[in-house]
Amino acid sequence: MPSPRHCSAVLSIVAALAALPLVAPPARAQTAAATQWIEAETLTVSRSSGRDVRDRRASGRRALRLYGRRAARRTVRVRQPSRLAVRVRGRTCRRAAPLLVASVGGRTVLRVRVRGGRWHWRSDGRTVAAGRQGLRVRLDNPRRARHCRRAVTIDRLELRPVPREPAAPPAPAPAPGGVPEASVRWVPGPRTTWQWQLSGALDLSVAADMYDIDLFDNSADVVGRLHAVGRRAVCYISAGSWEPGRPDAGEFPEAVKGLALEGWEQERWLDIRRLDVLGPIMERRLDLCRRKGFDGVEADNVDGYANRTGFPLTAADQLRYNRFLADAAHARGLSIGLKNDLEQAAALEPHFDFAIVEQCFQYGECGLLDPFARAGKAVFAVEYDLPAASFCAQAAARGFMAMRKRLALDAWREPCW
Repeated sequence: MPSPRHCSAVLSIVAALAALPLVAPPARAQTAAATQWIEAETLTVSRSSGRDVRDRRASGRRALRLYGRRAARRTVRVRQPSRLAVRVRGRTCRRAAPLLVASVGGRTVLRVRVRGGRWHWRSDGRTVAAGRQGLRVRLDNPRRARHCRRAVTIDRLELRPVPREPAAPPAPAPAPGGVPEASVRWVPGPRTTWQWQLSGALDLSVAADMYDIDLFDNSADVVGRLHAVGRRAVCYISAGSWEPGRPDAGEFPEAVKGLALEGWEQERWLDIRRLDVLGPIMERRLDLCRRKGFDGVEADNVDGYANRTGFPLTAADQLRYNRFLADAAHARGLSIGLKNDLEQAAALEPHFDFAIVEQCFQYGECGLLDPFARAGKAVFAVEYDLPAASFCAQAAARGFMAMRKRLALDAWREPCW
């Protein structure tokens, strides 16, 4: 039996513990559990426009395939302001990728071109209001020919809560006139006018602050002539594809060359996981860009993970490769623009100095680049098919520097201002 002295000691310890202030356990951080998800096969659609399909790579091994104009429907209760994201893959017909459109409560919240036959997430950055509303998803450009049927297959839809964003930092100030030293990186401002010419005899008379021109086709003398009249020069390279006509084409082993790019059959996607092979090649290109006196770099085809490349590339692979490119450019005093990798724009914005995008107004994807505009960074937009009058006002409202070009990217341009 415990002694009175032992019991007294125990009671003293209990009393001391009771006197300590109560501390609430740490609140559980908000996680992806707040995201609402909807299995696509739960939407209702007429048999003439879509059907449920089995797919072993889809969640629950079932998905919804749309191939007609009628929309798939469902009523949803949106718990808080959110953005709609769709896990989807597409089937092209006559070289045109399917155009997926989604609306909530009668308002279009997603309009994206679905490129590639692999599953990937697409979003448009538009906010969905809270409340009980009707969800409609449809294929905007169905086509059925003798040997092909344009279609999209949807695995699931997610309503992702809109995060509260901190105030945007001030825009980085451009360097003073003249060619910057390696330690001073020139960065284009949001109102920088631009010319983009990758074919034909270079026209140096275009009144633009920045020229985006090919690395290999233009000499240091050309860059010097641009600097002499107060212009900046950005070197174009394809960082995600192999091009047979380039001087360093022989440095790429066959093992890193994948499928041909759709519409550019001479080019082949690169296995961006192989940084041991591609890293030194890209660094040598950036060294050449710097030696010629360029101020920045446009790295093209940096969205291979969302395309049929012949390699099992993931979003993480693409992020790693793109961040490598940004770091390598900055180490050489070059600014770098993110090209077309819209789904990863928010994650990559801190690493890139500006963005370049094609046809985002035509396909309703411009909202994905709002993180760049909010950060005070330049967004250079180009359209090929739309008349300038149809997108210039939208570009001005978003803070984008936009123009119309021919697909050949010759000297002709129709700037918004």
